[in-house]
Amino acid sequence: MNVFVASLATETNTFSPVYTDIHSFRESFYAAPGEHPDTPTLCSAPFIACRELIRAEGWSLVEGTATWAEPGGLVNRQTYEQLRDEILAQLRAAMPVQGVILGLHGAMVADGYLDCEGDLLERVRAIVGPDVTIAAEFDPHSHLTEKRFNNCDLMVAFKEFPHVDFLDRAYDLVRLAVRHMKGEIIPTKAMFDCRMIEVLPTSREPMRSFVDRLQQLEQQPGVLTISVIHGFMAGDVPEMGTRVLVITDNDPARATQLADTLGMELYSFRGTTRPPYLAPVDAVQEVISSPHQPVVLADVWDNPGGGVAGDATLLLRALLDAGVNDAAVGTIWDPMAVRFCLAAGEGAVIKLRFGGKSCDNGGAPVDAWVEIKRTVREAVQDFGESVVPMGDAVWIRLQGTEMDIILNSNRAQAFSPTLFSNMGIDPLSKPILLIKSTNHFYDAFSRISQHIVYCDAGAPYPSNPKTNDYRHLSRPIWPIVEHPHAAASTVISEVST
Repeated sequence: MNVFVASLATETNTFSPVYTDIHSFRESFYAAPGEHPDTPTLCSAPFIACRELIRAEGWSLVEGTATWAEPGGLVNRQTYEQLRDEILAQLRAAMPVQGVILGLHGAMVADGYLDCEGDLLERVRAIVGPDVTIAAEFDPHSHLTEKRFNNCDLMVAFKEFPHVDFLDRAYDLVRLAVRHMKGEIIPTKAMFDCRMIEVLPTSREPMRSFVDRLQQLEQQPGVLTISVIHGFMAGDVPEMGTRVLVITDNDPARATQLADTLGMELYSFRGTTRPPYLAPVDAVQEVISSPHQPVVLADVWDNPGGGVAGDATLLLRALLDAGVNDAAVGTIWDPMAVRFCLAAGEGAVIKLRFGGKSCDNGGAPVDAWVEIKRTVREAVQDFGESVVPMGDAVWIRLQGTEMDIILNSNRAQAFSPTLFSNMGIDPLSKPILLIKSTNHFYDAFSRISQHIVYCDAGAPYPSNPKTNDYRHLSRPIWPIVEHPHAAASTVISEVST
């Protein structure tokens, strides 16, 4: 057997002004064939699983390109076509193959391509033909389109949000692909359109119990895998929204029944899944009065992981206005300010303008005298088994205070306290940790903090579907429409042989 593996991924916020080009991929992660490291990235985990499981079968593994860009705005058309065609050329050179395994994200949108992953999978199917196994891993913050559904034999999405299970799901995918290539299973798929878009953290109820039950159902005979596609509300595409995918072993009726039942149950959770989001003034007062230290203040909508810049100053200013003079802030994206600090050097005290550059609703730049405490070239933070690049980074302190701020040159949301400790800041020594992330931070930060406050500053992420200017959305979904299921049937089934 010959198996080909590759990865092409990013998450596209079609409302973001931070456009994505080839440099975005290369500065985040790019591994040419044979150059993928031993540690996975979020979307290239199938490489690690394939190296173990495919080779354990004594089969040949051909590795193609693996690349990832930090979430951002629309992908440059030439960039997408170049990276897509690079992988397709590698696949053609590897032919004949019995399996193609891809690490994708599922929310990539390029100029001229509303469904990049569907386009890629359709072209892969055209190359390999109908009898070759095609399997793909997806991020749940994606768009499950009919084109992807029709061209994949097997699809597995991360179950957890935060996505601490991306490597586990890669192993699930590859195990199923091996069984399919051996002829041991006949995947039959059903997809249910929940007709809603919501934030669905699995770190809290009701999603915690729902995901636990999905994993129990997967232990039943004939149930191969169940995935929840949460959807990505910042992607203006026709099939945006929450969907449930069930794959059974040669049992289309069971797949449809499970998808339908689970999908309607998930729909019933709408409006109940988010943690309490406080306004900035209320959030700041709560962290100031908290008896626990450190208390984590999460700026959920200035999250670079959602494709925005991550340079908003709204919450930093709210802390300063409230008289807070001891906190750690990580991070504010400002490549120019980083460059100025690198040139001045550690120990220098300079007048610096930073933050507030990318949009008109994220707060004005901060002008302050700062001490440059530390500079780090090619800084990183941890996210589970993965290492996340932050680019060049500097730790600055506002003069006359204990306000420590990390500026970085590569946009990156907060994943773990190593964001601070790798820069020389002990997060346990600070009363307040201001971070930018919606929920990926939770697993790691909840281990050092008993009190987490989620703040909705109202910008810059397009967080309200009712007011987002969707132009491509093809059907009614909640909360834009109160009762979207008054429409026709939402179950699609297919037998894959």
